[in-house]
Amino acid sequence: MSRLAALRTLAVSAGYPLFYRLPQRIRIRLVRTVSPTFTVGAVVLVRDADEPQRLLLLRQPPGRGWSLPAGLLARGESPVDGALRELAEESGIRVDPARLRQAEPHALVHHRGRWVDLVFEATVPAATTPLTVDGAEVLEAAWHRQSHLPALTRSTAHLLSHYGIGPWAPR
Repeated sequence: MSRLAALRTLAVSAGYPLFYRLPQRIRIRLVRTVSPTFTVGAVVLVRDADEPQRLLLLRQPPGRGWSLPAGLLARGESPVDGALRELAEESGIRVDPARLRQAEPHALVHHRGRWVDLVFEATVPAATTPLTVDGAEVLEAAWHRQSHLPALTRSTAHLLSHYGIGPWAPR
């Protein structure tokens, strides 16, 4: 065992008994102070039921590329409820919770930005599903073939690459 490892082991073995002697409220404050925190959001990959190679994308202000229906979870909101809410707010699409499934991988951790995206997938028939945007948060919603995607936001291109989609997808 190296000297550094031995020192670390000694510090940990001496520190834990001391830590657990502190009042619980102080222990909790210490843990929250030194632990990394992440913001959690929900993202929905919506595919056309009739043509699964088409994805729903949104153009949002300031208009620097297209993105997916997504947003931050409200305090106490479940990931499924957050995903359904964001999808309805941004595109007008309402999906039965039973038709929303976890993408694989489900959670994408963005260490630099310190956020976590919980990604879901849904399939709807584009031909009979009206798209409604508010013109403020979302300027435009449209279906796009995976092989001919418009310019994407950087975060959307990065997220889609995990699913083998888009300009950054491994070939």
